[in-house]
Amino acid sequence: MAYHERCMSSSLASLPSRRTVFGMLVSAATLSAQYAAGRAEAADDRPLDDERFMRLALEEARQGDFPFGAVIVRDGRVIAKGRNVGRTTGDPTAHGEMVAIRNCLAEQGRAALQGSTLYTSGEPCAMCMGAILWCRIGRLVFAASVQELATKIDQIALSSAEVATKAPFAPITITGGVLAGEAMQLFAK
Repeated sequence: MAYHERCMSSSLASLPSRRTVFGMLVSAATLSAQYAAGRAEAADDRPLDDERFMRLALEEARQGDFPFGAVIVRDGRVIAKGRNVGRTTGDPTAHGEMVAIRNCLAEQGRAALQGSTLYTSGEPCAMCMGAILWCRIGRLVFAASVQELATKIDQIALSSAEVATKAPFAPITITGGVLAGEAMQLFAK
């Protein structure tokens, strides 16, 4: 056997079998299910403030062109609100989060955003998450996840956590699933 044939056969032998790959996929799915179950249990321990402010974001969503709304909170008070007005304005960037950020910038200035909390009815898309990170918002709380939203509408399949990991310069705490059922009901209409 020639040297390149031995190298080829030894590298093939190191590849995982179909059974191993299938086992890894099943393990990953099981871990994901366990994580989701743990997240659901943790949801019962959410601060009441998260639900209170999320209800305000859901109210904004009800008034939007599309059911996405956001509120920005600093020191326990709402400093800006926004709802999706993309259809009304013809601006595809007028998502609830972007409108809330623009409103805050216009009324309060950039410093007010730094370290604030943004509540939104749906997990931010990549565009909105980028803006949230660039503004140095300290905490993000969302209702419905990208995966949940994708069952009803087109979504870029990129979670806010995935975007945040690419921005180590902007640390952020992310809480998801707050009143997700209520948010998803807005898409049933």
